[in-house]
Amino acid sequence: MTVSLSKGQKISLSKDGASLTRIFMGLGWDVAKKKGLMGGLFGGGGGEDIDLDASCLVFDESGQQVGEVWFRDLKGMNGAIIHTGDNLTGAGDGDDETIKVDLSRLPATVKSLVFTVNSFRGQTFDKVANAYCRVVDEVSGKELAKFSLGETGAHTGLVMAKIYRHNGEWKIHAIGEKTTGRTFHDMMPAIRAAL
Repeated sequence: MTVSLSKGQKISLSKDGASLTRIFMGLGWDVAKKKGLMGGLFGGGGGEDIDLDASCLVFDESGQQVGEVWFRDLKGMNGAIIHTGDNLTGAGDGDDETIKVDLSRLPATVKSLVFTVNSFRGQTFDKVANAYCRVVDEVSGKELAKFSLGETGAHTGLVMAKIYRHNGEWKIHAIGEKTTGRTFHDMMPAIRAAL
C-alpha cells in the first residue's frame, strides 16, 4: 500500500524489516490547462510544453556533496545512480523522468540523497499541473511513497524529497520547499537547508 506523504512528513521505506536494495524516484507532471471562457471553449490546453528536470544530489555524513545526477550527467556514484533521460515536454502518462538508485551499491559514507525538480526554461509552477514524485521498490515494483507537488506559484524549482540513512534503514522526508533556479546549482542554499 502506497503512503501518500504530506509536506514535512518522514517515514521508513523499509517495511517489516525487509532490506531495500533498488528503488527509483519517478517525477510526473502535466501542462496546466488555461482557465476562463476561452480556455474552456478551445479544449483548455496549456499550449506550451513544460520542461522540468529531476536531479539527485548525494551527501555524506558531514554534509559534503559527493555526487550528482542530472540531465547533463546521467550516471553517478560508479553507476549506482542512473537518470533515465530528459523529458522536455511532460507529455504522456506516468512518470516523465526517473532516477534509479541501487542503494546496495552506495558507499557506506553516503548519508542522504536529495531529489530536486526545476524548470530549465524558467517556466513557473503556475503552468504545471498534477506534479508528483514517487518512490518505487524496483525489485517488487511496489510504490512505497508518493508526494504531490501541487502547489502552484511563481517558483521555478522545488526541493522534492530526501532519502536518508537512519539507524540502519532508509527513510524518506517529503520536503516540498519552493525555490528558484534553472538547475540544481542555483538551488543549493535550499538543498543544503534540507540536510
